[in-house]
Amino acid sequence: MKESKDKITVIVKLFAIYQETYQKGEITFKLEQNITVEQLLQDFILKEKPELKPWENITRFAVNLQFVEPNFILNDQDEIALIPPVSGG
Repeated sequence: MKESKDKITVIVKLFAIYQETYQKGEITFKLEQNITVEQLLQDFILKEKPELKPWENITRFAVNLQFVEPNFILNDQDEIALIPPVSGG
């Protein structure tokens, strides 16, 4: 069995519908190495909260305050923001 040192820890900041669904502003995950932000969304967030599926293809990703593509590979201690479209007036 692999040691936990092979895992990375990331913090996911939640906004708008994600924050409303989880009822909190952030979640910490321990993940395998070489996971992308898109995999994080699909394999963890959407599996845990399938009601968020309608926002899957319109959510933008930011890692450490920089917008990134869905195939961006996460590193230990990254801070990820899931940013759905926001409307308001």
